[in-house]
Amino acid sequence: MKQKISFLILTLFLTFNIFSQNTYVFLGSYNRDKSAEAIQVYQLDTLNGRLNKITSVKNIINPSYLTVSPNGKYIYACTDTKTPNAGSVSSFEFNPENKSLTFLNSQRSGGENPVYVSVHKSGKWLANANYTEGSVSVYPILENGKIDSIAQNFHYTDGSTHKERQTKSHVHSAVFSPQFDYLFLPDLGADKIRCYAFNENKKQPLTETENPFTKTDLEAGPRHFTFHPNQKFGYCIEEMAGQISVYNYDNGVLNKIQRIATHSDKIKEGFESSDIHISPDGKFLYAANRGKENNIAIFSIDEKGLLKNIGYQSTLGKHPRIFAIDETGKFLAASNVLTGNIIVFRRNPKTGLLKKIGKEIKMENVSCVQIKNI
Repeated sequence: MKQKISFLILTLFLTFNIFSQNTYVFLGSYNRDKSAEAIQVYQLDTLNGRLNKITSVKNIINPSYLTVSPNGKYIYACTDTKTPNAGSVSSFEFNPENKSLTFLNSQRSGGENPVYVSVHKSGKWLANANYTEGSVSVYPILENGKIDSIAQNFHYTDGSTHKERQTKSHVHSAVFSPQFDYLFLPDLGADKIRCYAFNENKKQPLTETENPFTKTDLEAGPRHFTFHPNQKFGYCIEEMAGQISVYNYDNGVLNKIQRIATHSDKIKEGFESSDIHISPDGKFLYAANRGKENNIAIFSIDEKGLLKNIGYQSTLGKHPRIFAIDETGKFLAASNVLTGNIIVFRRNPKTGLLKKIGKEIKMENVSCVQIKNI
């Protein structure tokens, strides 16, 4: 009996140890100089939350947002972000055995200031949102991970009521639906969440739907969007209003059921809400606030998809633009642009609360963090 228990303990230890050595953290930045590191890759020890650097990439400008392919072999980035009259998307091959990240190719983004990229679950399509010109582009992905030329590109001109920030469209993200048969585009400039049907088997996968957009509140500034793991609810964080709108979701259609503040009652104006994610178990939602608070707002999610604020966690830095939760739900990593630091928090699965763990990592102008078990 003792031998069986010992064997079980050893097996569990080896399993956890193997998993802890195969989780990687990818950091993007506003490096603004090709001689400076643009992307850094770390190994996350999921036993103690420590980050160990394994490789980096130079010779590209401002990879402001990253995403990882479903198989973990390729990294896709918005590049030449915040670069006048420019904008691109780039691909890289990641080899954990060789501890290398190799540039593959770039394509034009189809609009100035690309800010978000998503990969289809098939690994065969890339979607990109361009902020300044208000557009979306989709690209086939080749078998070797390179990005093919643009298959479709749609530009928008409509704005909303804010006289300075909403004179025209500003698409801030491109998010696939849970079944990957729709693509949602929160448009900060137009106060809309645009939507297209997505057919991965067509050469031009995007087609208009009967409900081409969901209108948000005026001057909401919809930014990022996420779906609940049960696929029944959608959540949009609104940068300008500092709110989260909650939607029932069904086959490409959103119906709002709640709107709740991301900031504390102390903040009355000047909202800068940024990113939003849900824990893998679907019990908690996390939302980032920049500016006056620089924190992660924590919400519980009930069976109807509704949110209740249960606390805030400082990101221990300034301007948390992007954060990520690992696939086990044990850790949350936040990137602070203005202080150039990355903080790893351990997540309490019962309470949803966060606690700093390990040592902070420094990277100047770090703008994005993604976590992937490979």
